[in-house]
Amino acid sequence: MIVATWNVNSINARQEHAVDWLKSAAPDVVCLQEIKTVDEKFPHDIFRQLGYETVSFGQKTYNGVAILSKLPMSEVRRGFEADVADHPRRFISANIGGIEIINTYVPNGQMVGSEKYEYKLRWLADFKKHLEDTRSSANKILWCGDFNIAPEDLDVYDAAAYGQQIMCSPAERNALTEIRAWGLDDAFRITNKEGGHYSWWDYRMGAFRRNHGFRIDHIWVSSALSGNCQKAWIDKAPRKLEKPSDHAPVLTELSL
Repeated sequence: MIVATWNVNSINARQEHAVDWLKSAAPDVVCLQEIKTVDEKFPHDIFRQLGYETVSFGQKTYNGVAILSKLPMSEVRRGFEADVADHPRRFISANIGGIEIINTYVPNGQMVGSEKYEYKLRWLADFKKHLEDTRSSANKILWCGDFNIAPEDLDVYDAAAYGQQIMCSPAERNALTEIRAWGLDDAFRITNKEGGHYSWWDYRMGAFRRNHGFRIDHIWVSSALSGNCQKAWIDKAPRKLEKPSDHAPVLTELSL
C-alpha cells in the first residue's frame, strides 16, 4: 500500500495538478490538506472517475481535509472531541485496509508568541489527548498531514536562522515530541537519515530553486506498522509546475 499526504493549497486552484499527479503516481491512499472548499463543492466525482472513494471535511476559503482511497473506507470521523461546530476543519480519519488513517492540517501558528501560536499549541495538546483517550498505539495507526513543524534541525535548510521561529520553535517541537512518545515513528526517517529533504518552500525569494525548504509534511506510524515501512520519499515534481502548491507530496510504501 502506498499512502501519500499533500497540502494542495486549494483543490479548486490545483485540481488539474492533482488529477495529473494521481494518474502518474497512483498512490492507494491520498490525504489532502487545505482543500479550501465546502464538501458540496469538493470534486468527488472527478476523483471517483480515477478509482478513488472520497471523504472530505471542508470549509469555505480556509483549511479543510480530505481522504481519497482506492480501497474501501469505514469508520469515517470528522473532527475530534475538543472540536466544536465552528472550529476550523483540520481532522478527518478513516479505517482503510485495517489501518486507522488520521489526516490532519495542524495550525500554522503565524508567529511565536501570538494568539495563533498559542492556539497551535492547544490544538496539538488536544490532539494528543484525543489519541490517548480513543486509540492504542498497539494498533495499526498512520497519522499524516501538514504538521507545520520541522521536527529536527536537519529538517530546515538553515537551522541557526530559524531555530526560534515558527515551525521550528522549542515549544512546537516539544509538543510534537510528546505526541511521538505516545507511540509513533516518523516513516520518512525510518529509511532516510540524512538532511536536505524538504516538503515546503516559500513562494518568495526563489526558495524552491535554491532548495531553501522545510520538512513539515509528515507520515508517522505506530509501532505495529513501523516494520512495514519499505520506503518513503518526497515527490518534488508537482512543485515544479506553473502556479503550484507550495508543498510537495510525501509518500510511504507499506508492506501488508
